Amino acid sequence: MKFKLVYLYIILGLGVIATLIVLSFRINNPRTADTNISTRQMPDDNVHKGLQNPTKEDPSKSNVSPEVYHKMDVLKKDVETNPQDTAKMRAYADFMTAAHKQEEALPYYEKILKKDPKRNDILFTLAMIYYNQHNLDKAEDYTNRILKNDKNNTQAMYNLGAIAAGKGDKEKAREIWNKIITDFPSDEVSQLARSSIEKL
Repeated sequence: MKFKLVYLYIILGLGVIATLIVLSFRINNPRTADTNISTRQMPDDNVHKGLQNPTKEDPSKSNVSPEVYHKMDVLKKDVETNPQDTAKMRAYADFMTAAHKQEEALPYYEKILKKDPKRNDILFTLAMIYYNQHNLDKAEDYTNRILKNDKNNTQAMYNLGAIAAGKGDKEKAREIWNKIITDFPSDEVSQLARSSIEKL
């Protein structure tokens, strides 16, 4: 049975959400927390071997395998050949993000949003990138855009609380998380919100 790209994007979106949730537990000192995207587990294959990056340095010709460069070139050519294909654009942007080239990936995510501003998967990805860069204002902006599209998105609500806590506004974080607990008591994010309140 042929694997559908939509499933890949759902998986990637869930990965982004999980990353933001994990990062939010480091709210007591977000500036010193190791929130680099390189902490995410990469598959152990030839393509990703160069991205394992145990030294936590930016990838360079000395620690990125030729397969990574080849894959990046193939994805870039796919985008250039099919500039309207947002699936190919997303694949290329995600690969660059995983290869620590977030700044180069950002314009591609933005192009996707211009075509469809309601792409919450892209908004979650952008929020994660900016959160990792400690640009909490931008992370908050993209998270608010998710909530504009879906006011009951508990993951985005939770992340908004984590961003507030990261900015030092613990009262706002507590207020947001308590609202999740009150309004969505059966949602599993409620349990996470309770746990986070205890850590404030």
